[in-house]
Amino acid sequence: MSTPVGRSTAESWRALRTPMLVTGLIVLAAIGILIATSARTSGPFSPDSTASDGARALATLLKNHNVSVHSTETLDDAQQPGDGKTLLIGPGGSLERADWQQIANAGWSHLVLVRPGSQALSVLAPGVQATGDVLAERSRDAGCDLPAAVKAGTVTVSGATYSAPENAIACYGDGINSTVIRLDLGGRIVDVVGTPTTFTNGELAKDGNAALALNLLGTHGDLTWYLPQLESTSSGPADKDAPPLIPPDVRYIAWALAFAVLVVAIWRGRRLGPVVAERLPVIVHASETTEGRARLYRRSQARDRAAAALRESALGQLHKAHGIPRRSDPTAVVATVAARTGRNPAMLYELLYGLPPQSDAALMSLSQQLDVLTQEVRHP
Repeated sequence: MSTPVGRSTAESWRALRTPMLVTGLIVLAAIGILIATSARTSGPFSPDSTASDGARALATLLKNHNVSVHSTETLDDAQQPGDGKTLLIGPGGSLERADWQQIANAGWSHLVLVRPGSQALSVLAPGVQATGDVLAERSRDAGCDLPAAVKAGTVTVSGATYSAPENAIACYGDGINSTVIRLDLGGRIVDVVGTPTTFTNGELAKDGNAALALNLLGTHGDLTWYLPQLESTSSGPADKDAPPLIPPDVRYIAWALAFAVLVVAIWRGRRLGPVVAERLPVIVHASETTEGRARLYRRSQARDRAAAALRESALGQLHKAHGIPRRSDPTAVVATVAARTGRNPAMLYELLYGLPPQSDAALMSLSQQLDVLTQEVRHP
């Protein structure tokens, strides 16, 4: 006669019912939260974000002036017919040229491009080109006859600049390049804005920033606020109406399940006990580690990683010396350092955030320039 070994069905159920109940509640709560917030955008320049780099204050201001604001992250919404409406395209994302062309073909009466790239400019704002120069943050006069800028007066601007064609109106610049440009393309008005921080929560109350934002974006009673994502959602005319391979709700359920599994694993996991201290067999000095890493970089020709390490070290000293927050925007860092050292902002931006060097000589030059800059910090 054999004797069963192990848990019975009832014992197994008693052991598993609590974890299963907790997992189910976590999954339901996570799915509810994800579904409730899936239609709201967030992050920098988002009309739903209350952070300093968000634009909730601007969206509220527009609504108070009878402008209906519709926020979206979906490319299809930006390709809908827009006659008599305004489309604001925020910074970031990565769309293909065909996507920009479909937006152009949608017939929007007014387009506002915030810090656009070269492809967006070539399709939606022909003749306008990015210069690569960066304006330091300060109050500037309009310097043009654009009614929206004239009414706003002095505005705090900073960021990318653009060169404008002869038929354009260029405002808020340094006399050569400008950060606000308006093009009249017949049936469509296109505004190019290189200073998104002017319209954010942290800057909107300064000078005439709010007036400029309201005058530019409030020309029509309907505003679509589009924040492009990191991938194109356009697959060409043939597949435009085809359903996605993976329904959007599936990812919410997958993330909820993953989170629930993590919580249960932490809850049910056993402690491994106290950490046992063990003496290292050798002591490696910091200088030897640095030299060894440098030799590895040189052997693998990893100039990009070497340059990134040098720039990170220099930025750390600049942040500490000038009291700049660690997560500050590059333009804010450049503006602060330029104001205190008297250096050219464009050259500083290239030195601290530019492309990796293409040769050992260029890497050495970068290292020497960063060393000079940090010496100025230590010995002003």
